Amino acid sequence: MQTRPLGQTGINVSRLCLGTMTFGEQNTEADAHAQLDRATAAGINFIDTAEMYPVPPKGETQGRTEAYIGSWLKARGKRDDLVIATKAAGPGLEHIRGGPRLTPEHLQRAVNDSLTRLNTDYIDLYQLHWPDRSANFFGKLGYRHDADEEATPLAETLMALKELVDAGKVRAIGLSNETPWGVMQSLRLADSLDVPRVASVQNPYNLLNRSFEVGLAEIAHREDVGLLAYSPLAFGALTGKYLDGARPPQGRLTLFERFKRYTSELAEQAVRAYVGIAREHGLDPAQMALAYVNSRSFLTSNIIGATTLEQLDANLASEDLTLDDSVLEAIEAVHQQHPNPCP
Repeated sequence: MQTRPLGQTGINVSRLCLGTMTFGEQNTEADAHAQLDRATAAGINFIDTAEMYPVPPKGETQGRTEAYIGSWLKARGKRDDLVIATKAAGPGLEHIRGGPRLTPEHLQRAVNDSLTRLNTDYIDLYQLHWPDRSANFFGKLGYRHDADEEATPLAETLMALKELVDAGKVRAIGLSNETPWGVMQSLRLADSLDVPRVASVQNPYNLLNRSFEVGLAEIAHREDVGLLAYSPLAFGALTGKYLDGARPPQGRLTLFERFKRYTSELAEQAVRAYVGIAREHGLDPAQMALAYVNSRSFLTSNIIGATTLEQLDANLASEDLTLDDSVLEAIEAVHQQHPNPCP
């Protein structure tokens, strides 16, 4: 398993990261422990979660994912061999602290609750799950400025994160669902306020959504703030299993109608073309899609997720797959025909 530096933190993370947002909804605690065992045996040292998980988010399950990771850590030990990342929720979920904000008070409560559930004394990478301001994220395009919005100033949030780092509760900080402005403003404030420098940005990136390349890829290279790619299989759409209206019984898009980001007609056209490339070259469509993400120079880690060990094994095998020039050229040709159908 290749490793890559996490920004300028001195921490090295595996190129594949285990995503866990199914733990507690689609996966039992035993399932979760089995996945963690399999992933770490394969060389993964990077585990990503969030206080709002599992998905879909709801009050009765909130925090269960972290708790399952915590029970595994208690049973297995070797905490210092792992890099554990979690996230503090932004505004909009009333079942978390009556509506979470990225204020000092909320962040203190959030990190303490996460530490308890994770059964650990420190979090390696603490991320802001989404901004505490109006911005283009979760597929939103067409930015509209609201000068009167009640947003927590980014400087206030970063000062609060500095307190968590100084207290030893957090080793490094990161952003998620963030824009180029948000990343550069965070870096500017790190210099001017002497607060921690963000190490990474966790945004969606896959063959149906390469929008990271537009404004953030250059930042990733020039500022050492690499991508933690989430949804690399576009909620499973890039496996091809949902083509022609198919809805496998345990598929996420079958179980939860709210996940419609990758189900448009344009998305299906692109998926069909990418699956066709894979089959023409004797490749598994999912492994091809993951290997493409793995190959990006601005990537720090690719967050894979699964609901079965068989799926996890297939995803892990992408680490050993290198796409040749003919496959990459074919992928680029499809991208030119169907650019970012699911931003």
